Amino acid sequence: MKQEPFEGALVRIHGRGAVSNPANRFEPIEYVPDLDQFDPDEPPPRTQLFKDATKQILARNNSPDVGFNVSINPYRGCEHGCVYCFARPTHEYFGLSLGLDFETKIFVKQDAPKLLRAELMKKSWTPQVIAMSGVTDCYQPVERKLRITRGCLEVLAEFRNPVILITKNHLITRDVEILADMASWNGAGVSISVTSLRNDIQRVMEPRTSRPAKRLEAIEKLAKAGVPVNVMVAPIVPGLTDEETPAILKAAADAGAVGAGYVILRLPFEVKQLVEDWLSVHFPDRKDKVLNRVRAMRNGELYESKWGVRQRGDGIFADQIEALFDTTCRKLGLNQEFRNRKLETGEFRRPEVQGPQLSLL
Repeated sequence: MKQEPFEGALVRIHGRGAVSNPANRFEPIEYVPDLDQFDPDEPPPRTQLFKDATKQILARNNSPDVGFNVSINPYRGCEHGCVYCFARPTHEYFGLSLGLDFETKIFVKQDAPKLLRAELMKKSWTPQVIAMSGVTDCYQPVERKLRITRGCLEVLAEFRNPVILITKNHLITRDVEILADMASWNGAGVSISVTSLRNDIQRVMEPRTSRPAKRLEAIEKLAKAGVPVNVMVAPIVPGLTDEETPAILKAAADAGAVGAGYVILRLPFEVKQLVEDWLSVHFPDRKDKVLNRVRAMRNGELYESKWGVRQRGDGIFADQIEALFDTTCRKLGLNQEFRNRKLETGEFRRPEVQGPQLSLL
């Protein structure tokens, strides 16, 4: 697939979200490509996998904006390529760029299931809900082959430790039998992110995610299997996707979703410039409107990191989005019970470990 040049240092690449590979803010040296030497026939950057030798699989947070305290992220970086992803700056700690590097250089935690088992076997472990995909998507394309997420789910099911999963990928339906079994004792919940119902927006904003119709299909399949599903309208991009909110909620409710949530577009660190560049390439007619609406909800800035505000924004436009969202949810019967639902932790058990003598009997 040919790359399409764009004026400046921006390049359209089929199947990739970022249109640039900006310099790492921590690195003193920057590589600037010579656009006079640009070859449109050069193959696009391919996905590279790197072994992540981490010894600690559980991540903990104390943010009041997040509905969980412990999470697992089997992958660092995400091939889905969502241009707005708030996790992109984490790649800069590896000396890489938050642009194309984030979606083409994926660090894989191959030992995640083994590490998780060791954590749950510890007497110090207090049974609690574990979230998967707190940062990057645990069902990104490489999971189809590596099956690390499935391995973690099998461990959680064995220990009967509850889990919530967040994804944009229909691939989650591969594991429906595990999730249905866990849901039978109130040990599993799923959030499917639906940002837009328009394929043309999804293709350039979230290029390697499942199409909107496939995400709705995933909601339906999980719901029919007895798995409680929440739809996340996240992020809402003001001036681009905000008008779709009622339609997304209606489609998700019709598919079987019982809960819903939303997040306003977040642009931390250099993600701001990345999204500005992306708008210049794909939606130049909407660029000023989107950025001005974001500033109107962020006290004149493109991002505000304060807890309680960073995910919802502030001001009249934020209030309008919240009112529309809440009104639509009430009409559709969403969140009547889902928000107060708590997964079961009392079912937790540790498997018996056979010693060398017992194994001979």
